[in-house]
This record gives sequence, C-alpha cells and structure tokens, in this order.
Amino acid sequence: MASFEQHMHPKPTTFISKYIISYDHKVIGKQFLWYGILGLGIGGMMALLIRWTLAFPGEAFPILGHFLFPETNGVVPPDVYAMLFTMHGTIMIFYAITPILIGAFGNFCIPLMIGARDMVFPTLNMLSFHFAVLSFVLLLAGLFTPLGAAAGGWTSYPTLSTLVGSPGIGQTLWTLAIFVLGVSSTMGAINYITTIIVLRAPGMGYFDMPLTVWGLWLTAILNAIFLPVLGAGCLLLIFDRTFGTQFFLAGAAATNGVGDPVLFQHVFWIFGHPEVYILILPAWGMVSDFLSFFARKPAFGAKATALAMTSITILSTLVYGHHMFTTQMSPLLTQSFMTLTMTISIPSAIFFANWLGTIWKGSIRFTSPMLFSLGVVFVFGLGGLTGLYLGTVTTDIYLHDTYFVVGHFHYTMAASVLLGGFAAIYFWMPKMFGVMMNETWAKIHFWGTMLGLNIVFFGMMLVGYAGMHRRLYNPFVYEFLEKTIPINTWITWGALIMGASQIIFVISFIYAVFFEKEKAGDNPWEVGTLEWTIPSPAPHYNFDKIPVVKCGPHELGNPSLTGDRDFQYQTEELVQA
Repeated sequence: MASFEQHMHPKPTTFISKYIISYDHKVIGKQFLWYGILGLGIGGMMALLIRWTLAFPGEAFPILGHFLFPETNGVVPPDVYAMLFTMHGTIMIFYAITPILIGAFGNFCIPLMIGARDMVFPTLNMLSFHFAVLSFVLLLAGLFTPLGAAAGGWTSYPTLSTLVGSPGIGQTLWTLAIFVLGVSSTMGAINYITTIIVLRAPGMGYFDMPLTVWGLWLTAILNAIFLPVLGAGCLLLIFDRTFGTQFFLAGAAATNGVGDPVLFQHVFWIFGHPEVYILILPAWGMVSDFLSFFARKPAFGAKATALAMTSITILSTLVYGHHMFTTQMSPLLTQSFMTLTMTISIPSAIFFANWLGTIWKGSIRFTSPMLFSLGVVFVFGLGGLTGLYLGTVTTDIYLHDTYFVVGHFHYTMAASVLLGGFAAIYFWMPKMFGVMMNETWAKIHFWGTMLGLNIVFFGMMLVGYAGMHRRLYNPFVYEFLEKTIPINTWITWGALIMGASQIIFVISFIYAVFFEKEKAGDNPWEVGTLEWTIPSPAPHYNFDKIPVVKCGPHELGNPSLTGDRDFQYQTEELVQA
C-alpha cells in the first residue's frame, strides 16, 4: 500500500514557512478552518440582512443600516437585496461549508487517520489553499465595483447572468471566482484520492478506514469528476460576457442556430446535484464515527454504511434532472429522473437506520460532538423526508421556486452540514490546537443553534407551502401572502437567535486557541483511531514510526477488554469477545 516513501519533513523555521506558505497538511487544514469561519461570518451577516427585509419590509436595518445604505435611510434597497441572496448562497456553499468540512478536515484528518506523514502532493496542497483565497478575493471584489456584486442567484442562470441581466463586472468576477475555486478544489480532490489509495498504513484495508475517511474520499471522487463540468460552464459564461459569444444567449437559437440559456442549467445541475453530496458526505462519515465513539459501541453495519454511501455517490450522478421539472423537460425524462431520485432514498434509509442502530442501547456520552451529531440525525431526517415532495413531479411543480425548496435545502445542507462541521471542530480541537473548548458554552451553542435553525428552516417550509416565492424583495405586495408576515417575523427572530449562538462559538473558539492555558490530554475522548495514538497537538511529522493497523476503528465496549478502558487502538490486536 505505501508505495510512496514517506519522509520526515524538516520542521519550518520562519513565520512565513510555518503559517503562510506551509506544506504541512495540518497547517493547511487550520488555514482552511479560519478561512471557512470568516466565510460563515460574512455569509451569516448577509442572511440577517435578508431576513430583516422580509420580516420588516421598508424598515431600516438597526445600527448598521444607516452606515451601509445611507441613500435609502438604512433600508436595504431592492438591487442590493438581489446581491445579498446571491452572495449569501455562494459564500455559504463554496466559501464556508466547503473549506471547513472538505478543506480543513479533509486536509487535517486524512493523513492522520490513515497513518501517513503528509499528503502525497504537499505542493499541490499548498497551492490549493492559495487558489481558494484568490477565489474569495475575486468574489468579494465584486462588492466594490460600480454596479455591485453578482445578483443572479447562487445558480446564476442565464439570462440573469448574461450581460442582458447583469451588465456590471460583479457577475463576471463571480463567474471567474467560481472557476478559480474549481481549480483549487480539483487540486485538493486529486490529492485526497491519491493519498488514501497509496499512503494507508500497513494492514489498513478499505473497510478498516474510519467512515470519516470514506466520506472525504467519496467527496473527492465526485469533486474530481464533476467540478470540471461546472468549470466548463463558467468558462463559457465568461466568454459570453466578455467576448460576445452566444452559448447561453436567449433567443440566439431562433436567429442563427446557436445559444440556449437552459443549456447552462443542464451544465450547472450535472455538477450541482453531486455537489449536494460533495458537501454532505464528509458530515455523514464523521457523524457515523462520532455516534459510535460516544455511544461506546461498534458502528452498527459499518461496512453497509460505507457501501450505502458509495451507492449514493454513484446514484447522485444520475438524478440532476429533478431540479429542472419546470423547464419543459420531456415527460419521459421527468419520470426517469423522478424514479432515480426515489431510488437514492433506499441507501440513504439504510445508513440512517444504521445510525439509529448505533445509538440503540449505547452508553451514550452527551459530549458536544455527540450532541451536534445527534442534531445532524434529526435535521437530516427532516430534510430528507421533505425532499420526497420535490423529487416527485406533481408536487414539485407547485412547490418549485417557493420557500419550501429553500427550507428543504437548508435542512439538508445548511443545518446538517453546519452541525456536522461544529461536531468536527469540537472533536478534533485537541488534536489541532492541543486544547479543549469549554463544554458548557458548547452545549449552550448547540441548543441555541438547534432552536434558531429549526424556527428558521421549518418556518421557510411553512411560508413556501403557502405559496411564498423565493427571491421576492417584498412578497407581501401580493394580498394572499400578507398573512405570512407573522411567520416571517418569527423566522427572523429565529435567525437572530441562531446568529447570537454563533457569536458564542466564535468567542469560545478564539479563547480556546489563544488564551486557554490548560492543555488537553493526548486522547481526551478515549477513541482508538490512529490520530489519537500520537501526542496532541500532532507533531509536524505526525508519526515517528508508521503504524501497523490490526483492527477496525470502532472497537468499543468489548466485554473481553481488561483494564481501565473500553476501547482498542487500531494498532492493537483485536481482543475476541
């Protein structure tokens, strides 16, 4: 397996080589973590501006409103509102969730959990992070252009994203930023795939890998296959905007035989539906491990869970058309996509049942990672069930482009992935920084987040079922939607609760990293995976001697174990029950 010779890299000696241009996967993981938390803050602030506008139309945003929008006396203007929901969606998906779950924990965890000293391609890894930063700079630069940032939605469908719908340079910068981010993520994907295949420790078969590594590996495979598709679409859109081509120009087909705006939707969703699983597979893998670790028992059906995740990965490449039921797609195609979409719920139900089987009769430790993992079980179950209505043609035609879609999407993506990300931060904090975050504040953070997000996302589905269309600046000009104003007000109060809870997290995180004096133990969670066999924080070379794996990652609660621990390290011979 270890066909690449693993050298001990010399320890960096300067500030730049240690923190800025680092080749160490652990430092790059931390860089992605800070970068993702910054994205969460910016995207979250934009969400609050959106929610305020919907709850209190025509009223000035408190405190910051007059500073941000002096020409409208603090009220969010309609054109800025379109920019806000576009940039919010883009930042949260590509510049918050992606860097935290895939960039930070993919980089940090993969070598440590498979017994490697670093990634196969350290230089490619370093470039991946810096390309991601360049992408974020390009995206945010659009805010300072004369006509403002992109305003065509996070999907940027033509003709909203062509020069007809978005004449300013902000949309061009958005498209270029996504293209550059695709280059960054493809670099990372190649690195992850290759590292897992060739650098696994001796004795570590694929089913001996923690499910976290399975999730990150499958994510990387999807990224490597489908990010180039999105990159191609963005490149064609840039050509349309800057060089006068007509790939997506509406009406061009009627005059000269070229140009089709719906073509972009096909290109986008061929990438976009696998992207849903690109984001959530790492969280699924992590939660599958955490539930086992903190229920103190082996993961129920661990191999079946890995195979179910693999089946979902394959099926996710075949269902993109359910996003396009209202684009005059052939009824034969809609039936096919609907059937495939329903089929993907079978392996989803299998691993969800395995989660419940892991929890059942476990000796549960309600630590912060466990609470956030249980939160994922709840919100993903709710989000997955509501997705059935959108995968069915007849109900989707009514619900399409309403806030029901927004609520469903946020339950499966924002809630599930965000809670999974927080579970990961709390869990690997000792290994990353050598300290623990305060458990009391972590639990306050959890309950505030759970309360806020369920008010917000369930409320979104309620107003969506009532017919409230997404992206409307003031939906209450329609008489039938006036009765949804109280629900929208409640949603906004929920968003404020959720936002306040994240302030608790940020303060607790910064305090732990910079001011906490009490160091964590080498294995505070009492877990047997390879990263917990070395000191905390992990030394720059990871393992002074490459470990030999002798058992799986979930050997907990074995009654034949003797001594004062109820778990086995993966480097120990399996004790037969």
